[in-house]
Amino acid sequence: MTKIMPCLWFDERIDEAITFYTSTFKSAKVLEITHQGPDGPAFTAIIELEGHKFMLLNGGPDWRYPFTEAVSFMIDCADQAEIDYFWSSFVDNGGEESMCGWCKDRFGLSWQVVPRQMYDTVLGPDKAGAQRATQAMLQMRKLDVAALQKAYAGG
Repeated sequence: MTKIMPCLWFDERIDEAITFYTSTFKSAKVLEITHQGPDGPAFTAIIELEGHKFMLLNGGPDWRYPFTEAVSFMIDCADQAEIDYFWSSFVDNGGEESMCGWCKDRFGLSWQVVPRQMYDTVLGPDKAGAQRATQAMLQMRKLDVAALQKAYAGG
């Protein structure tokens, strides 16, 4: 077992969550599912997304514990195509856009969909370029790699 594993509470939507996450992340695996009875929905599941294990819990019908932006998962995207893929997977399937590369999926779980180029622009060594890239980022919902790079370069 992983020493630390997030446990995500899905009120009676655990089966939908298992399907959604394992179809969204290409290397995803279902490692374990326990059921509430022979014909009942899943009670718990352990899935692996990009090498990280997550426990999903069917907490029941109360919807008393919704996800908030206080916890999010960052996806380190290789390029704009990967940003576009994850952004549309979350937002276009019942999710919601936010600012600066943040969005929610259909379950309300927050994701930061960010490019690796963030480290070279917003967090880059040229302080003036980083400031320009940060100002550009603050105007974005889905992050635009070319626009961040252009702002960093001064263009």
